[in-house]
Amino acid sequence: MDELLEDLLSKIKNGTYPPGSQLPSGRVLADEYDTSQSTISRAVARLREQGVLVGRPGRGVFVAEPPNR
Repeated sequence: MDELLEDLLSKIKNGTYPPGSQLPSGRVLADEYDTSQSTISRAVARLREQGVLVGRPGRGVFVAEPPNR
């Protein structure tokens, strides 16, 4: 799962998933990373705990906007 987390963070940092953008569904990510949806869910949960991602009920998971300076 560490590689998955690192890759998702890399894609967020390089702009593949810019702030405010919606992540693909768990099913799509599971297919992309050739892993289970439960592994994707755990990785997303960890990134949500870190404040990197935010969940919007009924809409999905999004990349968090950077804090205002």
